[in-house]
Amino acid sequence: MRIGIISETYPPEINGVSLTVHSLATGLASKGHEIDLIRPRQAVSHVDEPGIDALETRGAALPRYPGLRFGLPAPRTLRKRWMQRRPDAIYVATEGPLGRSAVKTAVRLGIPVATGFHTRFDTYADHYGVGFLTPIVHNYLRRFHCRANITLVPTDALAQELTAMGVDHARLLRRAVDTKLFNPSWRDPLLRESWGAEADTPVVLYVGRIAPEKNLELAVETFRAIQQHAPKARYVWVGDGPARAALQEANPDFIFAGMKRDEALAVHYASADMFPFPSLSETFGNVILEALAAGLPVVAYAEGAAREHLIDGINGFRIASGDASAFTAAAVTLASDIGLIRHMGHAAEASVARLSPDAVIREFETQLRELVEENVHERHVTIAPA
Repeated sequence: MRIGIISETYPPEINGVSLTVHSLATGLASKGHEIDLIRPRQAVSHVDEPGIDALETRGAALPRYPGLRFGLPAPRTLRKRWMQRRPDAIYVATEGPLGRSAVKTAVRLGIPVATGFHTRFDTYADHYGVGFLTPIVHNYLRRFHCRANITLVPTDALAQELTAMGVDHARLLRRAVDTKLFNPSWRDPLLRESWGAEADTPVVLYVGRIAPEKNLELAVETFRAIQQHAPKARYVWVGDGPARAALQEANPDFIFAGMKRDEALAVHYASADMFPFPSLSETFGNVILEALAAGLPVVAYAEGAAREHLIDGINGFRIASGDASAFTAAAVTLASDIGLIRHMGHAAEASVARLSPDAVIREFETQLRELVEENVHERHVTIAPA
């Protein structure tokens, strides 16, 4: 099949959406499909990838997110491209202006459309002081996904939430984790030494965008509580974002490692000991799977990946959403007992051992193939004689 993939974020940008979309695109290409990738032009030149025909469109910088861009509407460009080489189906991963014009153009051309629900933009407004926009964003997302034939989501809970929102065609596409890359074998004593951590020093890890919507105040409060019981504990932050400078200035004892990916990211995961993740704004949270695969017990609210993959008291602690005191207490309990950290760490690694990326690609391929077949059937029914 020739499959159009439209995304307003893509490597070398590093975030959960870009890496997930890249995995889907390269996975389909490895199975012989032609991928028509459309994304905004980035500062770094695009690197050609086998089986992926990339088109870069106009974009603009995303406010408060240095290094990220959104795509501008491109209906004429998309119409011309797809009329010359028509995709069998398209997958629109992001809900920005480029994604919106892709959905509208595909619908007008009769190309079946799948959308992905990756980011909870409707929950971000409060964190940026514009909470009054939340209903507007919510309605925009509903209208956006209702235009598609199907919307792919990573959890059953999110499928139910979209149904309640009025999007009645949500289908499950679970996330995977590369357990060959993320695993405890990457643990590096020299890196730990550079952090000032001894063998029995609990190293707390944060990985992700350092931004207000990630509930960073609770992350800091929790670590300060941990220090009351484990004074030598270290806090390592991997990532970047609009809140980093202020956070770093206010907490000079924190270790900020910057953006990491591939083996460097795997080493940082494996060299830490525990992963408290206080965010309440995730649609999924790929970092939770990565931490578990690296052998880190996770403390997280019962949202997204944590709801699906955390077994409370076994591979970490799953906390009722919004219960900050319980979140902090669980993290303190874990940090205070190296033996418990090691025991839960083994269970963490085992709990995600079967989440094969190849299985997810096969399921994505099946979803798109069924979408194409359904569209062909509907067209035949439409033109059938009375």
